[in-house]
Amino acid sequence: MAEVLQEKDADEWAYRGEGAVNLVLAYCGSSPRFVGKVLRIQKVSNKVSKYENHHSALTKDERLLWGKFEGIVAARTREIAEQMYVQKVMCPLLGSEHVDAGIRILVSREFLKAVEHKVLLQRPAWRVDAAKVNPLCDSVLVIADHSIFPSVRGILKEDFCLSVEIKPKGGFLPTSDFIAEENAVKKRITRFKMHQALKLRDGVISQISKYDPLDLFSGSKDGVQNAFKSLFLTPQNNFRVFLNGSLIFGGMDGAADCVSYTVDQAFQDGIKRVIVAKDGMHSKYFLELVTETVIKSGLLNLLLEVQKLDAIDIEGAIHAYYDLVSLPCVICRQKGENKLSGRYSPIHLMSKHEKLKVVRDYLISATGKDLSMMISFRPRKSMDVESPHRSVLLKSINQTFDYKASFIDLDMKPLKKMEYYYELDQKIVSCYVQMVKDDEEIQNGVGIDGSLNSYIAKWK
Repeated sequence: MAEVLQEKDADEWAYRGEGAVNLVLAYCGSSPRFVGKVLRIQKVSNKVSKYENHHSALTKDERLLWGKFEGIVAARTREIAEQMYVQKVMCPLLGSEHVDAGIRILVSREFLKAVEHKVLLQRPAWRVDAAKVNPLCDSVLVIADHSIFPSVRGILKEDFCLSVEIKPKGGFLPTSDFIAEENAVKKRITRFKMHQALKLRDGVISQISKYDPLDLFSGSKDGVQNAFKSLFLTPQNNFRVFLNGSLIFGGMDGAADCVSYTVDQAFQDGIKRVIVAKDGMHSKYFLELVTETVIKSGLLNLLLEVQKLDAIDIEGAIHAYYDLVSLPCVICRQKGENKLSGRYSPIHLMSKHEKLKVVRDYLISATGKDLSMMISFRPRKSMDVESPHRSVLLKSINQTFDYKASFIDLDMKPLKKMEYYYELDQKIVSCYVQMVKDDEEIQNGVGIDGSLNSYIAKWK
């Protein structure tokens, strides 16, 4: 980390996008060291004081939680701890060939200010209102740009590269005995589908997504294909397509709902550069290509194992959390339970080691439920005798593609977020149950034909 990015260097980095935690910039300069790379720059909420900028190291309880991973607990800042988390925890679970932990590069305060100013007008207004570049960061993360193919000696090939970003979300139904009877719907309906009701009610989305993660994780070709057809129809922030790193389909601003999908001409022109097919058939074969590749790559099998580390659901894990942070169990008190003899006593009577594992596994699972997969394609030319990349043959058009598949957005979840996860979980289930009840009342009262408009009007 000897090199320090200065104010003048900000001109060589262009806004690519952002999530809740990081701003992402793509390199547009000529330095071989950075060609084909992106920067992840930490943001800080506009609502916290300058002394609460997430630049501090892990808390005492977090150091205990991640104590078995030396690189994490020894980190002097949270940013370094998060990089170590990807390297030490997520790489072994998801495969180092699919995960880039990145390297940290020192940056000056002037560089961060210049970046903040440069990208201000490109950022979505709601993102600007929510957070800004953390001015107290002394380093940023440099990782591979997964939306393009790797460079050779710092020079990008001229080939067209088509990339798809997928946010799969939770792919299994919980079976935990600690799920309350009134929340039993969680064992039948995925968290994603239930969360749609809350998002619709709060105005975050304008329509319910047709996507069901169980289709994607089904292992069935028909199921996976149905998942991608649904994502294509209602992408929200779960499905985006890039051509040579530029977005050509999906939500423009990273929001859960965006009516201005860049679909029409930009998307059609983009996929035509990669897929050889008759007019009007490119989208069909593109979805077939994504389906075939996801199945062949085995990514979903790896991811599902990580997600299933959440063995007792948040309704169980929250009890272990309160014991670990040495606080009275709020949930037992709310339910009128004796924590040492009530329904949740098996958790409260666990050893400290067991409780640490429950909470640690839950937070790792949370990373797995919130990450994205990036799969990039380029046509394999006949003269390419050998390629370092895996390939997939799309039999329907007899075309072979090189592909690379990666997991991105592997953020370490703060321990204190356990309480948020529990509260959100209860809110989601309550909202969904109420939505179903109201919908049944509407259908019984006005008939099926009139129920949908009445329902949407009520919940928007």
